[in-house]
Amino acid sequence: MKKKLFTIDIHTHILPKDIPNFNKRFGYGEFVQLEHHKPCCAKMMMNDQFFREVESNCWDPELRITECDHQDVDVQVLSTVPVMFSYWTSPRDGSDISKFINDDLIKVVDANPKRFVGLANVPMQNTDMAIKELERAKKLGFKGVQIGSHINSLNLDDPSFVPFYAACEELDMCIFIHPWWWMAKEKMDKYWLSWLVGMPMETSLAICSMIFSGVFQKFPKLRVAFAHGGGSFPATIGRIEHGFNVRPDLVAVDNNVNPKDYLGEFWLDSLVHDDKMLEYLVELVGEDKVALGTDYPFPLGELDPGKLIHAMPYPINVKEKLLSVNALNWLNMKKEDFI
Repeated sequence: MKKKLFTIDIHTHILPKDIPNFNKRFGYGEFVQLEHHKPCCAKMMMNDQFFREVESNCWDPELRITECDHQDVDVQVLSTVPVMFSYWTSPRDGSDISKFINDDLIKVVDANPKRFVGLANVPMQNTDMAIKELERAKKLGFKGVQIGSHINSLNLDDPSFVPFYAACEELDMCIFIHPWWWMAKEKMDKYWLSWLVGMPMETSLAICSMIFSGVFQKFPKLRVAFAHGGGSFPATIGRIEHGFNVRPDLVAVDNNVNPKDYLGEFWLDSLVHDDKMLEYLVELVGEDKVALGTDYPFPLGELDPGKLIHAMPYPINVKEKLLSVNALNWLNMKKEDFI
């Protein structure tokens, strides 16, 4: 039986129960709607096409709290489902969608401030609008933002995002980076490869883009966490460093700092489903930079939150770091905020 330790899950997703018909409002696109076709269950529809089915724990905060109590999770960090990013929309429409998502999400947080922390959505397709919504989110009480692993055709190294990173650092808003619409999607329509292969690729793309462009060098106080244990990045850091060493003319064009020097400068969640991989992550980035993340309430996540961490042969103080202390440091919050 696992010993009860204060537990924060930094990687959970939530949707509004009732999503407006954005297709009708804006007159274009493949916006998500929820079709509540039976009790406690809804179909996520995109332009009348079935995307996935979700249960009421995806929108019902009382059910979430009940499940958290059963699973010994004290606090969930809430972020929208990435399909709601809406980066492909016009900036103004994306801003309206972000405001809707954030206004709904912060109501959940405000009603349960001891159980939930909010990460805002922002219209990253327009940096000025993203910063404006970031500033509004700060005033509303959000502790950070969730953004995608790329923004339309731009990777996270694009110079247009530099003011956004500066604003996050200045406003003390952490960033959670989640993989979004996968590379070579047309090659990944079988075997769920877009989730199993594409998403880990996307996360490595995001990490490398930020390292090689010098984002962490320029903004040393920026607090960034990456989903899914950093995706394929941890397993390929040796290759990444080797490429940096042998072809600096191609790799070190914007930043001449060895990529391994940034290990420990950002956080990874613990969602790796394998004890050897978790052990490697902790060794790679340090016991202070891995935080529990489950992808609740989706089936590809850790269905028994913290089970892998509790099963590791770590001393209690290390398990405490992985289960809550590191999350608190990333959020810049204190345990006393929740008790």
